[in-house]
This record gives sequence, structure tokens and C-alpha cells, in this order.
Amino acid sequence: MEYVSRVPRPPLDGLIDDLYYLEGVPPYARLTLPPMPAALLIVNLGPPFRIRAGTDVETSEYADGCVITTPTRAFDFGYPLRTRSVGAHVKPWGLAPFLRMPAAELCDRPVTLEQVWGRPAVAELRDRLAAADGPHEMLTLLEEELTRRLCETAGLGLVRHTSSVIAATGGTMTIDDLRASAGVSSTHLAQRFKELIGVTPKRLARTYRFAATVLSINPAEPIDWADLAGGAGYFDQAHFGHEFRAFTGLTPTRYVEVRQRFLRENPGHVLDGWPLPTD
Repeated sequence: MEYVSRVPRPPLDGLIDDLYYLEGVPPYARLTLPPMPAALLIVNLGPPFRIRAGTDVETSEYADGCVITTPTRAFDFGYPLRTRSVGAHVKPWGLAPFLRMPAAELCDRPVTLEQVWGRPAVAELRDRLAAADGPHEMLTLLEEELTRRLCETAGLGLVRHTSSVIAATGGTMTIDDLRASAGVSSTHLAQRFKELIGVTPKRLARTYRFAATVLSINPAEPIDWADLAGGAGYFDQAHFGHEFRAFTGLTPTRYVEVRQRFLRENPGHVLDGWPLPTD
């Protein structure tokens, strides 16, 4: 697969980690994406893809693209034989200036790009992207579109600051300390987080802690689970195992087996960092 990415220019760099272009044959027809402390915007330029946001939700098809706010559960992506898209890996608070509804309404409910920006605007953007001269021009067009749509968002500074503190501490800072740092009540802070990110500060902290822990796992080496759980601040190994299943649907040992399968079958693949094959 071809993958091209770059960090956007200010002010988007305060909202978006990177813009990317992806094209090629997916390594598997279905991939599971465990939740990360991040949001996602995809403009689809190929055949439709499918997303199932949890075992209790029906699979939905996305032809024009999708928007996913910071998730609380793993998502199952079903890919066409060949996929092509541009998109943005967005910081937890970064989608708010581009949405016309509270992020809480989209929590674990991916929506089409058309539902967010409207059919005419999305069709025009996709046409311009399809006519672009290569991935780098496509990323520039997407950056210009996002910059044009950027709008003032009440409470964004507060949520961004507090989220940054959560990230810097790996999700281990207490909610009382976060509230004191923010200088507002816990109720006000939770309300702003739900509006702009879709989850509470406590939930975002859980996601940051889990992501930092699981991404530190090297599936090619022996793992001391008790030491890993203790170092990440979990009460005990059982607590860590419960969090693992809540976030991924897998036990820690099963997660490693699946990661090992990906690395064994697709060495050096551009997607080898986080998605998991779905049996």
C-alpha cells in the first residue's frame, strides 16, 4: 500500500496530528481498530468501506467517507479489494471546530462526511481531490478545505489545555487535580469535554493510559504482564485484563497473538502499528 502523510500548517497543527493519503490493497478484508485518544476524518475516493462500531451495532457502509469522534470501543473496518482515501488523524478535541453538532451525539456512532458537511460540498471536494496531480496536491487541497471550514468554538481552549495535561501524564492524573488545574468545576469540565470531544475527562484519561500501555508492548519479546500492569498504574493484573477486554474485546495474550500474526504475514507493512486482523 502507498501511504503519504504530513503535519498540517498552523493553525491546523493544533487540531490535527497529520493529514494522510492511503491507496492500495488492504492486508486483510477486515481490520479491527482498538480505541485511541484521537478522532478520524476520512474522504473516500474508492469503493465504499464498511464499519461496525461494536458487536451490538449493525455494520454500515460509507461511500463518501466518514467522521469518527474519540471512540470508547473497538471498530471493525471492512475494506474493498482496493482502497483509496485521504484523511486526517485528529487530536481528541480537533474535530469540534468542523462539526455542526455536539461531539457527544457522535460518540461510537460514525457518520458519513455528507451528514457533517452536506452532499454538495462533499461531492465538490471529492471531485477536486480525484482530479489532483498526486498525493501531495491532494493533501494540500484537504488542508485548504479544513482551513476554510475552521470556526471559533466555545470552550476549545479549556478542553485543549486539559486534554494536553491528560496526555502529558499518560492518563494518570486524578480528576480532582485536572479540575484544579483547569480552574473550573468538574461538572463544567465534563460538559465541555462531552460537547467537544464526546467523552468525559475520566474516559479520555482511561483511553490515554490504555493506549500508552498497549503501544509499549513489543509482541516479538517476552512480556511480564504483572510488571507492565503495575508500571502503568493499574490496580493489579486483573484490572489491566479487564481494561484490555473492554477496549479491544481480546485478552492481553490473545492481542499479542494477533499482533504477531500481522507482523509475521505482513512484515514492514504501513499499517503494522495498531490495526488488528479480524478472523
